[in-house]
Amino acid sequence: MKNLYEAATVEDVKERAARLGPDCERQWGKMSAPQALAHCSAGLEWAVGDTVPPRMVVGRILGRIVKPMLLGDDKPMRRNAPTAKSLLIADERDLRKERERFIGLVDRFAKLGPEGCTKHPHSFFGRLTPQEWATLMYKHVDHHLRQFGV
Repeated sequence: MKNLYEAATVEDVKERAARLGPDCERQWGKMSAPQALAHCSAGLEWAVGDTVPPRMVVGRILGRIVKPMLLGDDKPMRRNAPTAKSLLIADERDLRKERERFIGLVDRFAKLGPEGCTKHPHSFFGRLTPQEWATLMYKHVDHHLRQFGV
């Protein structure tokens, strides 16, 4: 399975993010391209431990059931999947700045590797191994890049 510890996957994600422009049409959802990058960056901040989200009640109940369904194969995340309220981006963002921030966080996550991954539980899925974090972060980023056709 693809993950953000693989150098080729990291380069692919960064190249796709570089192609994300103001003319990229949204295929689903409500976020603009800069908002989607900010949203992905906020998720990566969870993965490196910069932000520690509280556990969601629904995640405590359903997280163990949904986790293997999402992380058990190479299928992409489904469209319009729910998200944590703390990851919602409502204000307008600058695409160039958000792209730089996003690429910096992707590079940081990959460079730190498993040792640099957070030990804190995911807000919905609970405890994740570093490999699960790397797979989840790839699937999440891929989901939003596909949202804009890149």
